[in-house]
Amino acid sequence: MAFLLSGALFVVSADNSDGTDLRPGRYTDLASVVRAERSEANRLTERVATLTQQVEGLSSGLGDRAVNRHQRRIEELQDPAGLTPRTGPGVTVTLTDAPQELIETSAENPNFLVVHQQDIQAVVNALWRGGATAVTVQGQRIISTTGIKCTGNTVTLQGVPYSPPYVITGVGNQAGMLGSIDVDEYVQRYRRDASNPDIAVGWGLELTPLVTAPAYDGLLSLTFAQALPADAPG
Repeated sequence: MAFLLSGALFVVSADNSDGTDLRPGRYTDLASVVRAERSEANRLTERVATLTQQVEGLSSGLGDRAVNRHQRRIEELQDPAGLTPRTGPGVTVTLTDAPQELIETSAENPNFLVVHQQDIQAVVNALWRGGATAVTVQGQRIISTTGIKCTGNTVTLQGVPYSPPYVITGVGNQAGMLGSIDVDEYVQRYRRDASNPDIAVGWGLELTPLVTAPAYDGLLSLTFAQALPADAPG
């Protein structure tokens, strides 16, 4: 009877195990895996707690008066730095090359017949000196780091090439900007060339009751900067 019962037990065990070991080593391995995973979970939980504590510390620092003071200063400088739009009365100057047929036939130096970066810069500077609160060239806001340079027969502004006509707009007191344009020696020479039929570079001036200079949206990083002396010309 005992042998019969043992045999029956072996048959049932074999059937349940489907030919595999009923006590595989994987149970022991699984326990090890669980312990390792639990240890990793505990480590990550501690890491989360540490990071959460750091975040809370940094967040509480945002309410610090020194931080708030610097934040207010940053907000105050947004406008003079050109990072906010400016709306007001405008003075628009348009510069363009002489007519193509004149460029091809004129006996004058060809450099006199086209607009150069210094021509644009002279008008921009005159507008600044006249009290402009914002200046745009080709619709782009000009800031302290803006570079204007000639590239072939075009002018490159903030890395973007433009061809004439060049439209320069100042926002601010119109009388002040007009007065500054009128007395600027470089601009006066350009205007004499514009009135000379042998040169005839383009010059246009328009007053606008209301104009908006958009906020500067280009790169703000500096690679080199040096403060100008207090008595440096504008």
